[in-house]
Amino acid sequence: MWTSPEALAAILGMAAVSFMVKAGGLLLSNRLPRHGFAAAWLKHVPGAVLASLVAPALVTGSAAEIIAALATGLVFWRTRSLLPAMAIGVLTVYLARLVLAA
Repeated sequence: MWTSPEALAAILGMAAVSFMVKAGGLLLSNRLPRHGFAAAWLKHVPGAVLASLVAPALVTGSAAEIIAALATGLVFWRTRSLLPAMAIGVLTVYLARLVLAA
């Protein structure tokens, strides 16, 4: 199977852009403030981004999304760990969609 030159150029271009974005973040991270208001503000950005991704699904979603949000919140409350909470949330929304669609 041969790939067209256009597809190969697109793949290489996307890889280069992705690498530059990640390298730029690493290079700029040393310049970020470690103390003060800006550092405290930057500490909360990941949570705000996650909330902005989840909130529309909760508002416009079905019962499966609400059940998964409750399960995620419960697991995070009990474990205080984001990784298990997110894993349970993804698994719960998947299973709830299967059960509620049937």
